[in-house]
Amino acid sequence: MLAKRVVVALDVAGRRVVKGIRFRGLRDAGDPVELARHYEEQGADEVVFLDITASRESRETMVALAKAVAEVLTVPFMVGGGIGDLVTAVNIIRSGADKVFVNTAAVRNPELLRDMARTIGSSNVVCAIDAKRAGGGYEVFVAGGTAPTGLKLEDWARRVEDLGAGEIMLTSIDRDGTGQGFDTGMLTAAREATSLPIIISGGAGTMEHFLDAFRAGADAALGASVFHYSRFSIGDLKEYLWRNGIHVRR
Repeated sequence: MLAKRVVVALDVAGRRVVKGIRFRGLRDAGDPVELARHYEEQGADEVVFLDITASRESRETMVALAKAVAEVLTVPFMVGGGIGDLVTAVNIIRSGADKVFVNTAAVRNPELLRDMARTIGSSNVVCAIDAKRAGGGYEVFVAGGTAPTGLKLEDWARRVEDLGAGEIMLTSIDRDGTGQGFDTGMLTAAREATSLPIIISGGAGTMEHFLDAFRAGADAALGASVFHYSRFSIGDLKEYLWRNGIHVRR
């Protein structure tokens, strides 16, 4: 049985980690390299770096950040945000990242996922999907959760798998940063549409929320504020999950 993963997300603006609510109201949360090392020591299984500014200059910063992180981190880490072409994805992988993720660019140019999978391997390609509740279901949004696409979550999840992505990182925009719990209904909808591993994101606030996500079928569960502001440690979370029947690395 594959162990369930606890993933830490670091939203990066310039050279600092920030965190907000529903993608807004950002606050400084620390240095990305130092925080990544700290979370590895706590027992994180993976670290995600999201460039929330996504300018040309910040993409160069993210390549440099990947090099710096690769020097101190032994657990896998992925980088994304504003990646819109194959060259940038390749450069980030060559700089030491284990995976890259794409979101808006994949919706606007789905063949980018296929090109990335063929060039750097499916296992290194993650499609990030941001979605909101809409009309009794879930609609995919892009551009930092601001632009509706008209795509149903299930349809896009199936397409992503067909194009060669190796994993999905699924974020509830409605729950992001609220601490109200993961949207397990959204997770179930995606889980029924694809066999890809799913990282669920958006809404972690208690240990019980992680337990609910894993029981609902998540392969990994992602937290940010809950760890940045020390509501509980990753080590304590893993002990809690283990005691409740979830196979995690301890």
